[in-house]
Amino acid sequence: MILINELCLLKNDTTMNWILLFLAGAMEVGFTFCLGKTKTTNGAEQYWWWAGFVIAMLASLYLMARASRTIPIGTVYPVWTGIGAVGAVLVGIFFFNEPASFWRIFFISTLIISIVGLKLL
Repeated sequence: MILINELCLLKNDTTMNWILLFLAGAMEVGFTFCLGKTKTTNGAEQYWWWAGFVIAMLASLYLMARASRTIPIGTVYPVWTGIGAVGAVLVGIFFFNEPASFWRIFFISTLIISIVGLKLL
């Protein structure tokens, strides 16, 4: 966290906060992956996945809060949740054998287009 603070001080502008926002979204995908793994493990391994879940969740929330310093919250939150939603669907498809039907891909594509539209506006 200290490194992130130093980077933001060196380049405290909107570009850095967009990078932090995308990292926050990646952490959200990470905690959904860890949550999925808790369903397929037991014993000590399951506790490690729970620990990963908590760490990724806290990092995600921290990074999102940092990004909201220069990016409007009305943009930060939808982008953050959109990255998480798209990432969670992809994690489910690639790691947990969830179906990749036409309609799932179609609606995920419309979500991505909406996120890009928010960035452009």
